[in-house]
Amino acid sequence: MMSISSSIPLSNRHQLMIASVLAILMFATRDYHFSTTYNLPGASWAVFFIAGIYLRTAWPLLGFLALSWWLDFAAYAWGGASAFCLTPAYGFLLPAYASLWLAGRWYAGQYQFAWQTLIPLAFSMIAGLSLCELFSSGGFYFFSDRFADTSWAEFIVRSMTYFPLYIKSFVIYTGIATAAHILFVLLTCQPGTRKQPVG
Repeated sequence: MMSISSSIPLSNRHQLMIASVLAILMFATRDYHFSTTYNLPGASWAVFFIAGIYLRTAWPLLGFLALSWWLDFAAYAWGGASAFCLTPAYGFLLPAYASLWLAGRWYAGQYQFAWQTLIPLAFSMIAGLSLCELFSSGGFYFFSDRFADTSWAEFIVRSMTYFPLYIKSFVIYTGIATAAHILFVLLTCQPGTRKQPVG
């Protein structure tokens, strides 16, 4: 069963537009593509979270997973990127990205166009980010064989150094998406219906 109901129903056309924008954003901000040229922070984490909120089925999750793998492979095979991160731990990116998507999916079920929505939104963001960091960075640190004498204490120190950078880029892109969502609702909803899901 690949279909999961959403409390933010959008037309197929709007979903296709969102999916296209997210795919372009992932391509343009992957660490070793255009982001290094234009100093754009990586958007991959935000892409999976936002896709979970707006895209109605699980197929886009598989599509974005495939896109992220292809971008990494292309960078290594043809772009001269380092193979440092291509280890058996690379598979931990699957549950890492899926955690963000599921967090967004959960929030979609709590959504309402009201200030109260900030509470479940914040909860879903914190949960998704924490699980993604645990799977991605934790998986790499403990299972990549790139580090000798691993320990939870060292992992926590490393996370305190690098995790805030991921949080910063995540907040930037989800903040832009939130502003676009509010503007879209205000422009499309009739007076007195602004607490209703986007139609």
